[in-house]
Amino acid sequence: MTTLDSVVLEATDVATTEKFLVDAFGLAGQVRVRESAAESAGFRGFTLSLTVGQPSTVTSLFDSAVAAGATVIKPVTKSLWGYGGVLQAPDGTIWKVATSAKKETGPATRAIDSVVLLIGCEDVAASKKFYVDHGLTVGRSFGRKYVEFEGDGQVRLGLYGRKALAKDAGVPMEGTGSHRIALAADGSDFTDPDGFSWESS
Repeated sequence: MTTLDSVVLEATDVATTEKFLVDAFGLAGQVRVRESAAESAGFRGFTLSLTVGQPSTVTSLFDSAVAAGATVIKPVTKSLWGYGGVLQAPDGTIWKVATSAKKETGPATRAIDSVVLLIGCEDVAASKKFYVDHGLTVGRSFGRKYVEFEGDGQVRLGLYGRKALAKDAGVPMEGTGSHRIALAADGSDFTDPDGFSWESS
């Protein structure tokens, strides 16, 4: 089975992006950075989500990201599904920090339960079949709307309709140029139907 070990963000300023990841979220191995001057405008077709255990952790990570230079897209708020907010990092990556818990379950921490890469697909069903054919195992699936794959790597992968993902992130769905991200895995190199590149880790 293909395992998503990490994601590689492509940035014009590697040092600044790496510093943001550490200062904002304490991330290192799950998300790496390399230099790229590829043109990119608007929505890049993906979001990165940090799922955590309780609201105070969301608030802590969200606040440290803002202090590290992120721009608030959706302020942290309670909703039917839990508690969370959306930010855009200085390099342009959209981050969501969220928990399904509505109450504190223990002392405040900055522990991250999982990092989730959500890819915005033109056709979720077609992309789902593509990934299953490449050895991924479906964990959860909601028709042609959303798919989440199993995996024991540092990053989990999900598929969402591009329009729905942009709406969830709070940004227009239009975008052109490079995704400015690569997926590092234990399998062979390939590119998915939406133009996301997988590379041998």
